[in-house]
Amino acid sequence: MQALSASEPRERHEGASPHPGPGLSIIIPCYQERGNIAPLFHAVRKAVTGHDWELIFVDDNSPDGTIDEVWRLAQADSRVRGLLRIGRRGLSSAVIEGVLSSSAPVVAVMDCDMQHDEALLAGMADAISHQGYDIAIGSRHVKGGDNAGLANAWRRALSGFGIRVAQCLLPIRVSDPMSGFFAMRRALFVQSVGGLSGTGFKILLDLLMAQKARPRVIELPFVFRARHEGVSKMDRKVLLQFVQMLFHHLRRRRR
Repeated sequence: MQALSASEPRERHEGASPHPGPGLSIIIPCYQERGNIAPLFHAVRKAVTGHDWELIFVDDNSPDGTIDEVWRLAQADSRVRGLLRIGRRGLSSAVIEGVLSSSAPVVAVMDCDMQHDEALLAGMADAISHQGYDIAIGSRHVKGGDNAGLANAWRRALSGFGIRVAQCLLPIRVSDPMSGFFAMRRALFVQSVGGLSGTGFKILLDLLMAQKARPRVIELPFVFRARHEGVSKMDRKVLLQFVQMLFHHLRRRRR
């Protein structure tokens, strides 16, 4: 907002027309992703039409200056915002903080590495805003989807194992509960926060397991692409975090 000069009437600014907030907030947790910030922003800008959107990058104090690149873009385009977290790490908790910083009625979550297809964002938002769904999932495992971009056999095996275990525990049938690419009603996310474990990388599974009533879910196909820049943050500790999250929800169900 432009600063008031000493000679400029305050009433001129107080009477200005309001600027509505975005209808879609896209939450992007990131760590050491400086080289992907600008390409992702430009890809979203070209792909998402028909929705007033914002990008909220949540950075866990990356040593490569990721947040500086976010803030540089934010100075050029007010649709970009950056949250810098000090002393806290983790994808799921970063997503939670990003969503809670937003007021948009629809929130989407995607990775910063450009493996998720930004062209699907508008369709996921439409499914929530216009078709009555609560959650829209970008799925690699429905017709038309593919997980070709998974880096190696270890990640493919881990993903497949997680999907099979998750499907045994979920009250609804979801082909890709391990997806990190989805959109949902912000009100439902906020309603679910108290039941989340906030642990690890699989925030969608965390959310699905936290639901007390069965949400309306749609899965939309996308092709999981190869990483644009940087290296994967996935390692063997994610398996332990996955188990911790499952036990969190199993304990809640027994109460």
